[in-house]
Amino acid sequence: MLWPSPGVEMTDTALESLYAYPPDRTWVTANFVSSVDGAVTVDGRSAGLGSPADKQIYLLGRDLADVVLVGAGTVLAEGYRGARPDLARRERLGLAPALPIAVVTARGSLTADLPLFTDAAVPPIVITTARARLPELPADVVVAGEDEVDLALAVRELAARGLRRVDLEGGPALFGSMVAAGLVDELNLTVAPVLAAGAAGRIARGPVVPPAELELRSVLRAQDVLLLRYRRRDSS
Repeated sequence: MLWPSPGVEMTDTALESLYAYPPDRTWVTANFVSSVDGAVTVDGRSAGLGSPADKQIYLLGRDLADVVLVGAGTVLAEGYRGARPDLARRERLGLAPALPIAVVTARGSLTADLPLFTDAAVPPIVITTARARLPELPADVVVAGEDEVDLALAVRELAARGLRRVDLEGGPALFGSMVAAGLVDELNLTVAPVLAAGAAGRIARGPVVPPAELELRSVLRAQDVLLLRYRRRDSS
C-alpha cells in the first residue's frame, strides 16, 4: 500500500477489509480500468488494459457484492457470462452464494442464446422499460420507467430484493448516467501503465452535470499499476 498506510502488506483479509461495503445501507461501487491517458478500452475491449492486480480487485469487487450491474452494450461487447464468485469467501463473510448479474437495457437488445443466460448459475435480472420489445428470457425482468430506465428506481428494486451491495461494472454510458443520477458512492479505478491514444472514450459519458467531489480513500501499487479507491464526499 502507498496510502494511507505506506508499506502495509495487502493480504486477502486486508483487501476484504479495505474494499468492504458499508453495512446496512444501499451502496453502489463502480469498478473501472483506464490507461494513463484516460482510454477505457484497447481495440474496443477493457481486457486490453487488464493486469493480474486489476483482475484481483475486479474479482474481489464481485465477491463482496450482492449483485453485478452492467449495461447491455457491455454484456454484448465483452461476452458476459454468469458470475462465478469465490463461494468460500462469500460464506466466510456471511454473503449469499448466488451473485446475479443485473443488465440495464432500455430497448430490449438481448436474446436468450447469450452466454449471460445459457451459462449462469443463477438467473440474471433484466432492468428495462415498459416500451422495450423484450423477447422471452430466462430472467427476473424489472420494469423501471416508460421510455428510459429510471436508474434510481432500478437501484431501489434491487434493494427490495435484498441486493444492496451493487458492483457497477460499466460500460461508460451506464456509469455516466449513474453519476448524473447521483447514484455512485464509490469508484475503484485501476490506472494501467500505458498510453493508448486513439479514439477510445473515457470511463464515463453522458449528461453534463455538476462535478461530483470525491475523496481519495486508498492507493495500492502493483509494479507499475495503480489501484485507486475514491468515495463521493456526500456518501461518507
